[in-house]
Amino acid sequence: MVASSAGSLRLLRWMDMPRDWNPATDTRTPIWEALHQLIRALNQDGESSAGALLARMPSRAEPMRALAYRLYTLCERKGWAEDARAYNELVTSWSGIEQAAADAGIVGSQAQLDI
Repeated sequence: MVASSAGSLRLLRWMDMPRDWNPATDTRTPIWEALHQLIRALNQDGESSAGALLARMPSRAEPMRALAYRLYTLCERKGWAEDARAYNELVTSWSGIEQAAADAGIVGSQAQLDI
């Protein structure tokens, strides 16, 4: 989540996040990291990949969307266009990502009753 070198510390950006991240095995994931993993999935593999990732962490959906909107607003005010674009793309794609998550099914949920 952070990188340090030469006495400086910075938060990792979405493009620095590892592709093999799994929310099921990373039990202490802050919303910041989950959001940036979702942005990475969206930008590298599209809405269906982002939706599949969201399906594995449904309880984080609303906090991630709210944080993305807040960070977009902050980046716009600061003039950080590249960072603002990533957050804006996630926010504008949110309904498609949610639909892809619904299509993928919530991981760990029961799809039907076996009666």
